[in-house]
Amino acid sequence: MTQVVPSRVLQALERSYLDASGDASGTVSSVYPVLADAEPELFGAAVVEISGEIAEVGDCGVGFSMMSCAKPFVFALVAQARGISLVRERVGVNATGLPFNSATAVERDPTSRTNPMVNSGALATIALTPGDSVDDQWQNIIQAVSEFAGRALETDPEAYASVSAANHQNRALAHLLSARGALASPPGDAVELYTRASCLVVSTRDLAAMGATLANSGTNPLTGDRVVDGDIARASVAVMATSGLYETTGDWMMKVGLPAKSGISGNIVTVAPGRLGLASYAPRLDAAGNSVKGAGIAQSLARDLRLDIFSA
Repeated sequence: MTQVVPSRVLQALERSYLDASGDASGTVSSVYPVLADAEPELFGAAVVEISGEIAEVGDCGVGFSMMSCAKPFVFALVAQARGISLVRERVGVNATGLPFNSATAVERDPTSRTNPMVNSGALATIALTPGDSVDDQWQNIIQAVSEFAGRALETDPEAYASVSAANHQNRALAHLLSARGALASPPGDAVELYTRASCLVVSTRDLAAMGATLANSGTNPLTGDRVVDGDIARASVAVMATSGLYETTGDWMMKVGLPAKSGISGNIVTVAPGRLGLASYAPRLDAAGNSVKGAGIAQSLARDLRLDIFSA
């Protein structure tokens, strides 16, 4: 049962929200046509603590496509089903230091291993999803991601159509991986699953609950259901810490001190292990494709609540 939000957490979130609200820099993503239509001034955020307590501010009821924020949770599903060792061997876990959609990262490694948080690694990961068909695999994905959120999620058909018509780079990456023997399924199947997962609709509360499930060693604090084992949750947070914000992850970890994953909808999920999940949505992105206000609220909240994992 959801408990009353302690004033300390809500007040800290409200302060952080106000701190970040004044930054009007950044532009809405144009990677996919549907993202270019987003309202640039929207800004919402939510915190879910491992106790199940919730705090929300701003436009927290607005739904948005998960985009790359789906990656850590698909990784968790596949690692739970296949084992962490196999995913490390087949996909890799080290940072690439290159943009999220880089083909160079695939080509420079003899076995095409990259990282589950970049597009090539995410395609290689999702291809390992258990199932005898794409539909079987999709049912496993949507069930697991919904369990992380604590409610049944659905794919946005408009976003799916837009992304499917414009995801040329992801198709190219899938074919490159396949040609190098690094993809466990036909490339078209991997792209299809990746696109569907990217277009799952969540709110900031949903995404915060997902982050809190990882923070809570794989148990959803809102439902009490164990979604993945503790070692799988830890591994998921670890790969977020290596490449969750792509080539700017090092800067993020220095400023915020918490593992996180960004999406080009303008969403960021941040995990404070043993404490909470924070999610934000604000479509204006910086040059690296990360939400400007989302980064601001994470940095401010981490400082205010002393969440930085590198600080005593």
